[in-house]
Amino acid sequence: MSIGSSYPVGRSTPGPQPARPLPHARAVVPLGLRLLAASLCGLLALTLTAAVFVRTYPGQWWDGALLPRAERGGGYEQQTVLVGPAKGVLAAFGSPTLLAALLGAVLVVGALRRRLAAGVVGVGLVVCAVVVAGVVKSALPRPDLQIESSTTHNSFPSGHVAAATALLLAFMLVLPGWARRWLVVPGAAGVAVIASATMIAGWHRFSDALGGVLLGVALFCLAAAALVAWGGDQGADGRPEGGGRWRGLAAATAGLVALVWALVVVVPGLAAAVQRGALVAIVGVGAVTMVLVGSVVFLVRTADFAGPPPARSRSSTGSQKIS
Repeated sequence: MSIGSSYPVGRSTPGPQPARPLPHARAVVPLGLRLLAASLCGLLALTLTAAVFVRTYPGQWWDGALLPRAERGGGYEQQTVLVGPAKGVLAAFGSPTLLAALLGAVLVVGALRRRLAAGVVGVGLVVCAVVVAGVVKSALPRPDLQIESSTTHNSFPSGHVAAATALLLAFMLVLPGWARRWLVVPGAAGVAVIASATMIAGWHRFSDALGGVLLGVALFCLAAAALVAWGGDQGADGRPEGGGRWRGLAAATAGLVALVWALVVVVPGLAAAVQRGALVAIVGVGAVTMVLVGSVVFLVRTADFAGPPPARSRSSTGSQKIS
């Protein structure tokens, strides 16, 4: 060793350290915060929809242009052969027996998967959607802007559509991730059918059906955020999904095939049975429903919605340390 050397003896010089990977966006922003942000966006979209379609002249005019006099009451039905089937769909969905059975199914699935709290929250989600829709419908004034075929009776948002959307998303709280993906397309299609039936039967305007979907989605994101905050921000098994990518690809492919089939088969049949404005309203609500439901299901694709893990006792922890 030379005197005056500035290098330490017997120690290896530190080499270049490997670069640490940047944290994933999902790790940076917790799922609970993303759900809260999605809920706020849904409530903002709901507010804007009400402000534009209920309070402004262009909004009321567009509602009247798409569905002339589309409002609950005699003489407001659309001139189409689909009025009878639409009323049948609404009567079936509005049956207390069917609703009780569906809500009971949410609780049963939650209990079988040991997610009873999520099932209870799902039932509360549906009840809350119906109550909020009724309160807003009664409290929101609709000004008379001297538009032909428009009245001052407010029907925004649709309670039927809000209940249907909330019921579909309530099952998303108790079902496993792979089952949620397969339920997206048929569930969203069912919500779109109920929304279309309310417009064809003359119960609601286009904006009412759109507001019902937005309300159900916003309340679901809020409920899911509460469950995530209670149980912790973690996936179904705490690890990244392996085969879930293939299941997701298969579900997305099935959804795409179903949408193409709807465009090729269903839309031409609707075009022959309803007027152009009603067709635009039906296709528009269906597309928005598919996008919103698919987006929130993708957002919670790895969420388990389980309760907090049981706390370990001190004695068991101590015995593990001793062993």
